[in-house]
Amino acid sequence: MSTYLVTGVAGFIGSNLAEALLARGDTVRGIDNFVTGKRDTVAGLKGLDFIEGEITSADTMKRVLRGVDYVLHEAALPSVPRSVAEPVLCNHANVNGTLTVLEAARHARSVKRLVYAASSSAYGDTTVLPKVETLAPRPRSPYAVQKLTGEHYATVYSMLYELPCVSLRYFNVFGPRQDPESQYAAVVPKFILAALKGESPPVFGDGMQSRDFTFVGNVVEANLKACSAAGVAGEMFNVACGERHSLLDLLAMINEAAGSNVTPRFFPARPGDVKDSLADISKARKMLGYTAGVSVKDGLQRTLAWYKTRI
Repeated sequence: MSTYLVTGVAGFIGSNLAEALLARGDTVRGIDNFVTGKRDTVAGLKGLDFIEGEITSADTMKRVLRGVDYVLHEAALPSVPRSVAEPVLCNHANVNGTLTVLEAARHARSVKRLVYAASSSAYGDTTVLPKVETLAPRPRSPYAVQKLTGEHYATVYSMLYELPCVSLRYFNVFGPRQDPESQYAAVVPKFILAALKGESPPVFGDGMQSRDFTFVGNVVEANLKACSAAGVAGEMFNVACGERHSLLDLLAMINEAAGSNVTPRFFPARPGDVKDSLADISKARKMLGYTAGVSVKDGLQRTLAWYKTRI
């Protein structure tokens, strides 16, 4: 079997990737600095070869990458509001960190492919829907700029340094292990926690803004297929379900699944947020064999079941 490095392994998506790889018998190494990741998450990943450290350290990344076949680069400070509040700090993690990982991977020689966690925030607030990969980027936040910069670096490293890289633009991922209590938490875990506690969740704006919500299992599928698909080096793909739901529709689905009836508290829209988001996933279907096999409804039920065991 192959050896995988998962950066940000103590985080939401990174831990789900590591769990899937370990379950199929691969050797998995992970790195995290626990700025946003959880120690308990790492402790629950039996068989993981874990290194606590910084992806911005060239020496650390050189050591961590020895003998690695595939890199799944998930480590980031993943929040639009945080990037607005702390752009320099987030740039260091999201841009300098990504460049350090890429540079160490190209010198490691063993790395066959690097899969980079890009972001749909790169599209910005374009009125064109669905968002297809050929659209010109229009980032509206420091986070979007930072993730887009990493994507460009991944493409350049594919062209110049013979390090095959694939970028996956995630659309509003949700699922088990997503932190609902951070001030920068995503909307799905916040809504689920509120529903389970019988509280009113916050909604920024009128609640009619829409997103292409995507269960984390679909993201795992896309990453694994991006490691093995032929002819995709230097490419970028949307990873989503290809359907959109407003925040109010999302809350209604969560209420139905949870047997609750909570209503939202409305607040002013946040700077940097986009109004609507919907992905065209035909390129990923064609070139990666991506299926988006878990629907939003099924994903919410799985996620709700996971949270119920922890509340």
